[in-house]
Amino acid sequence: MSKLELINGSCVDQDVDAIVNAANRNLWSGGGVCGTIFRKAGYQELTDACRKIKTPLKDGDAVITPAFNITNAKYIIHAVGPNFESTPNAFDELYNAYYNSLVLLRENNLHSISFPLISSSIFGYGLDNPVEVSIKQCIKAYNNFIEENKDYDLNVLLCAYSEKEYVEAKKQFS
Repeated sequence: MSKLELINGSCVDQDVDAIVNAANRNLWSGGGVCGTIFRKAGYQELTDACRKIKTPLKDGDAVITPAFNITNAKYIIHAVGPNFESTPNAFDELYNAYYNSLVLLRENNLHSISFPLISSSIFGYGLDNPVEVSIKQCIKAYNNFIEENKDYDLNVLLCAYSEKEYVEAKKQFS
């Protein structure tokens, strides 16, 4: 039985098959959740794995690497969310970042995943409510994936890191 659950916490800390990195197109270490993932996984190991992937990726793309030193997950799925400041109508690309991550999960016979709120922080600049936009695209991607893969059990944790994000995100789940 598949389920989508909203939690208040970091996607990096969840016990899942794969954690999702809100990645940039070149898979470089960055700030926020991306920087945390690189530090926990092992900067050099993850950088070396990412260098083997043909970049730049496109908004909405997702790729997978081992989790290296992250003991609570087996893999990292790097999902490229759009930067709404430069592409203000990139809702399909945000949807694809979530959906393509779920496809990668299935392709690797994995069943649990933790997402950050993709494109809801600095990449959400210019949106009235980036948390709402991110949640809606995640729910849409999850529902479509489940509809298309009825026999595949999936446990999705959508992680609102701050209390403020969590309060806003809960409005989309009621």
